[in-house]
Amino acid sequence: MRTLTYYVATTLDGFIADPSGGFDFFPVPDELVSVLVEEFPETIPTQARAHLGIDPPNKNFDAVVMGRRTWEPSLDDGVTSSYQHLKQYVFSTTMSEAPDDTVTLVDSDPLAYVRELKQQDGGGIWLCGGGSLAGALLPEIDELVLKVSPIVAGNGIPLFRADFAPHHFDPVESRSVAGVAITRLAARR
Repeated sequence: MRTLTYYVATTLDGFIADPSGGFDFFPVPDELVSVLVEEFPETIPTQARAHLGIDPPNKNFDAVVMGRRTWEPSLDDGVTSSYQHLKQYVFSTTMSEAPDDTVTLVDSDPLAYVRELKQQDGGGIWLCGGGSLAGALLPEIDELVLKVSPIVAGNGIPLFRADFAPHHFDPVESRSVAGVAITRLAARR
């Protein structure tokens, strides 16, 4: 069965974006970029892959799921398909059609849809964001890979937006790269 990995940058106080969805306040030092390119090349947008010398195959994922608000900044920049090297699924109840045929718009229950995706043949599935989608998919998340920056934001879009229902994860590994803690945790089943 395929796995669902929530791979995301977060602040010390658990925010993945500012209140309007921006994330440009996160530091991205060259040393961190080098590690991410080496270990998670498929999480680099298609447009940046050529610039960074990244060629397929992907290492971890062959699909990405995200919420509409996570996708919108790319659309605002005129990029309709940020991850052409992955199967892309965008969850939205407000959009009627995708502006790019490489993106599948999903308006059904995210949890049921991802459960079906996990049963299909393929590689890992990357949960790109956002907090509400992560909250809805929490029962299906197999792994967290958190890039924790030494920042306290105070407010913004939380790592998870969900009702109180504790889910336990066990630490697998943690290390610091250019001041950013990369922590991998596995869901306790």
